[in-house]
Amino acid sequence: MMLATRFLSARIISQGRVRAGLPSPGQSRFLTISHSHGRDAYWQIVPLWKDVPVGQFLSYRWQIANTVQGTNMLSSFLSNVLPQNIPPPISNPRLLHIETRDDFVKDVLNGVAAAPMSIRLTPHTLSVIDWENPLEDPVRRQFIPLGSSLLSDHPKLSLDSLHEEADSPVPGLVHRYPDKALFLATSVCPVYCRFCTRSYAVGANTDTLSKQPQKPSRRRWDAIFAHIEKTPALTDIVVSGGDSYYLLPEHVAEIGSRLLSIPHIRRFRFASKGLAVSPSRILDRNDAWTDALLGVSSQGKRLGKQVALHTHFNHPNEITWVTRQAAQLLFEKGLVVRNQTVLLRGVNDDVATMSSLIRQLADMNIQPYYVYQGDMVRGVEDLRTPLQTILDLEQHIRGTISGFLMPSFVVDLPGGGGKRLAASYQTYDRDSGVSTFIAPGIKGGQTVYEYYDPEV
Repeated sequence: MMLATRFLSARIISQGRVRAGLPSPGQSRFLTISHSHGRDAYWQIVPLWKDVPVGQFLSYRWQIANTVQGTNMLSSFLSNVLPQNIPPPISNPRLLHIETRDDFVKDVLNGVAAAPMSIRLTPHTLSVIDWENPLEDPVRRQFIPLGSSLLSDHPKLSLDSLHEEADSPVPGLVHRYPDKALFLATSVCPVYCRFCTRSYAVGANTDTLSKQPQKPSRRRWDAIFAHIEKTPALTDIVVSGGDSYYLLPEHVAEIGSRLLSIPHIRRFRFASKGLAVSPSRILDRNDAWTDALLGVSSQGKRLGKQVALHTHFNHPNEITWVTRQAAQLLFEKGLVVRNQTVLLRGVNDDVATMSSLIRQLADMNIQPYYVYQGDMVRGVEDLRTPLQTILDLEQHIRGTISGFLMPSFVVDLPGGGGKRLAASYQTYDRDSGVSTFIAPGIKGGQTVYEYYDPEV
């Protein structure tokens, strides 16, 4: 069985190259990219990379080699890229004492020490941050904590707010909905988001948290496939983690071929932030990850099954010409790409920013799929917004963009109630900040789920 699977996986990668029109391993290293006309070398604003040419930057191997991981590397990077004097904050008076580079680095190290997520940042992500004004930058806020900006956790917050572990019939498979399950294939990501809903498992241990990782394991995967195969009600699988960008190409092909071979599985998607945080990998012809994904997608089309990529942009500043080139490649090859945004205070919680993000995604032929209310996870209370914010955003944006491009504004209910439209709340006491929801299709539909606004 495993030999047959490996053969099919290799065939999917090979067929994917031919059918998708991709160069074979012996052909040109990168897809042809016109970078001389309006294609700025945005990474060269970072002193460390001021002489890095486009070909080198587009190499995924170079991106991995220059990823900043851990506090020592982060401290060194910040000392190299920050100006001596830091502009004062506009939006947060708690940061007024940060006036110099040393002040900023010290505050970051205090924030990292208290955070549930470890540090890992790609060169692409580090290159789109405005280091001349780092206190206000919306991308920095997502990934690099400042100790002085952190707020006390609401007493109702938890590490596994969605009760994923309680809804796992086998380790690494969350089966909450009748027809859909979440396959946690790995616990590693190209970057680590501060607000991650899976901080209990994803990334390295931190000063405040020992993780329960879901590393790739033959025994664990076989148990997951066995559960899927014996559960005919399942038709839809999300392959996530962690991040499927950190699956080897042969793993992408193997998982894809196994799922495609199960008659009752009609669709699945690979969840990855990779397009947002390391888009050059999509263009790097020396790396087979995209070939594997497109090969699985092509095989699915022949079987009448849909294979998609779900990615994760939160702010327009994350989008560069490299991003657009990568998205265009996927569009040309017929891959369905959808985006899931998380609503974050000080990042995208205003109408102008969210509208711009939705439109830019649409222009790249990436379907704006979900905007999530921030999950009730510990350690990131400074990024959560009241429910009223997401309600206001939907009210003002709906009707200004085509309906088929309008994302669903949802709450992933704490306690494992699944996704519900934010506007479908049963009650919302704005004074106490408590809203209630019911989910008729989940667990008998009798449970009342409560979402709590941040206290500050």
